[in-house]
Order: sequence, then C-alpha cells, then structure tokens
Amino acid sequence: MNHPRPGLSKLHLDPTVCDAHGFCAEALPELISLDEWEFPVFISGGLTVEVPHELIGEAKRAVSACPVLALRLSKED
Repeated sequence: MNHPRPGLSKLHLDPTVCDAHGFCAEALPELISLDEWEFPVFISGGLTVEVPHELIGEAKRAVSACPVLALRLSKED
C-alpha cells in the first residue's frame, strides 16, 4: 500500500466541473497537458497528482487561473 509522504501537496482535478479553458496547462505545463478536446490531463495520468515543492507556486497559479474552480490544491499532513 502506498502512503503519502507527510507535508506532500497534491493537485486534484474535477473533470465534471472543467470547461476546457486551458489556463491551468498554461500555468503548469510541467504537470498538466491538454487532450485532443483541449481538456486538461495530468501528465502522470489520473485525477490527482503530487506537486513537487519547487512547483507549488505554479500549482497555486493554475488553481487561481481556473474560472470554474475545477482544480484544488491540498496538503497531506
């Protein structure tokens, strides 16, 4: 079983809310790309991705850039 590391930040995508504006991929291309319909996908796959410490600022900008609040950043303790 994989346990999250303490203090690890994760970015969560809610595809039911997303309207494919693409601003998140512009803000965080290291972790987010766009599929053939211009919807965001995490490069690692899935709906949640671990955010490296050095990309926290970009992840926060991606969350703020989403006009429909389809992204959420959380910190695991």
